[in-house]
Amino acid sequence: MNYFNKIFILSFFGLVACDFPAVKTQIKPLARVNDALLYKEAIDFSFIEGRTEADSILFVQNIINDWATTQLLIDGAILNLSESTQVDFEELVQQYKSDLYTSAYVEALVSQNIDTLVSDSELQKVYVANKQLFVLKEDLLKLRYININASISNLKEIKKRFKRFNSEDEIRLDSISIQFNSFYLKDSIWIKSEQVVSKIKPLQLGFNKVLLKKPNFIQLKDSLGLYLIQINEFLERGNPAPIEYVSPTLKQIVINNRKLKLIKKLKSDIVDDAIKNKKFEIYK
Repeated sequence: MNYFNKIFILSFFGLVACDFPAVKTQIKPLARVNDALLYKEAIDFSFIEGRTEADSILFVQNIINDWATTQLLIDGAILNLSESTQVDFEELVQQYKSDLYTSAYVEALVSQNIDTLVSDSELQKVYVANKQLFVLKEDLLKLRYININASISNLKEIKKRFKRFNSEDEIRLDSISIQFNSFYLKDSIWIKSEQVVSKIKPLQLGFNKVLLKKPNFIQLKDSLGLYLIQINEFLERGNPAPIEYVSPTLKQIVINNRKLKLIKKLKSDIVDDAIKNKKFEIYK
């Protein structure tokens, strides 16, 4: 099917009765609004791939109509808006264009030159300087848990290894984790209390949440099986957030500060270089 032929047919819809001025071009436009012309090269035809003929025609007709509406509104604005308003708009357009170009160029320069490696000492320095900003808004926990069927044959071994949890036990439990309904063994990482509650269904009973508030070993049952839970640490909301918990934010602060300094230096270097190469001069 030749969609382009259909599109050229569309260009005559509503237009064949009009007298067109002669256009000095070998490329036939799809539509005209006053002096503005729409050519097929301006349309992304990839959107009609796989569509039916009727859908393709409708799709392109909608594009042409949308283009025409925009052009008519622009022409109407030029005729009806005051000259001072149009001058203001043109200044805004030029300012936006300038901002768009300069921002993209500066961002590219920064991406090429910025150092994104952040040391622990830098994180510590920012953390200490801004500690009052890093106050917990939710309870945090360090824990591990396993959800298994209560009738599993090696339950005794799993319990023993789960409670002892040395490096050998961790490796063993991870190797047989296919037997578990669900599990989480990264007990050195702070996680939100509500995340824990969402994963361990019996904790969704209000009175069971108090079990999370102190280090202990817990066993809970529900229709899905047995939950083995080891709470290692608990940190209540309102306390200072642990540095390891907010380290991604701290790293971003360090990088943003570097970025601001780098942008300032790049702009200064660009001006200095232009002066040096006599591309920029201030007349006295």
